[in-house]
Amino acid sequence: MESIIPLAYLIIFPGFLFLAVYGMFLQWVDRKLCAVMQNRMGPPWFQPFADFIKLLAKEVIVPDAADSAMFRALPYFAMAAVITALVSIPVSGPAALFSYQGDLVAVIYLLTIPTVTFFLAGWSSTSPYSTVGSMRVLTQLFAYEVPLMLSLIGPAILAGSWNISEIAAFFTAHPVLIPSQLLGFLAALIALQVKLERMPFDIPHAKNEIVGGQFTEYSGRLLNFFLLAVDMELVVGAALVNAVFLGGSLGFAGWAGIGVFLGKTLFITFLLALLKVLMARIRIEQMINFCWKYLAPVAMAQVAFDIFLKFKLG
Repeated sequence: MESIIPLAYLIIFPGFLFLAVYGMFLQWVDRKLCAVMQNRMGPPWFQPFADFIKLLAKEVIVPDAADSAMFRALPYFAMAAVITALVSIPVSGPAALFSYQGDLVAVIYLLTIPTVTFFLAGWSSTSPYSTVGSMRVLTQLFAYEVPLMLSLIGPAILAGSWNISEIAAFFTAHPVLIPSQLLGFLAALIALQVKLERMPFDIPHAKNEIVGGQFTEYSGRLLNFFLLAVDMELVVGAALVNAVFLGGSLGFAGWAGIGVFLGKTLFITFLLALLKVLMARIRIEQMINFCWKYLAPVAMAQVAFDIFLKFKLG
């Protein structure tokens, strides 16, 4: 029984099934919000689930020159990394399922693994379109990773902890300090948009330039699981931003905690959809310049302010 319960957490809640269903739901919310903002109808609520089922029935084609074992395994590594990251983030209460000192750093690096699998997927496909897309994936990783880490460091310094649950508990106990993290919150939100390769940062898979980017040669269930990993990343990214900047579940547990979690992640999804609609795609060098010239200094300014604030608060 002791071994079954942790397995149920990983498979059902807050693990794979919860992430998959909620990730596809957030995909629909994102698409519907964008459609409404652009005066379009948008898809029905079941469209992401129908697309998922449809892709499961499609044939999987592996390029002759590709490494078949790596080609087939990469989508599962991407999903495993995302699921592992979520268990260290508070979902249904003030504490995460597996909480430990330094889990903030661990989660950041776990969320890097899917991006690396995207690069390897494109590179190992041996297609020119996939290769260009994979190089853009890696270029974006080098551009957004530092601003993302810097933006998350500020609240950790202020809370005096590298534990995500303790950071959330700190801002729950000191809600007046939440507005002071506005710069870091905005920097983290934009960095998350880059990480998820969403407009205006969807450069690695720009359809009018390189067909489908790093996933050009993927089809069937393998493409399905990669797309599902991206949907699950949206959930985990929103959960991380919520826990670090917005106080997590605000001390609520059980169904109330889940309700707060859902409400806040929906709010973050709305902000990401708004950014997606307001901006047109930029070029790769513009993205790099933006991340290093503007986003990183803004995040660093938040870190400096939090160090000062921590000193003043004693």
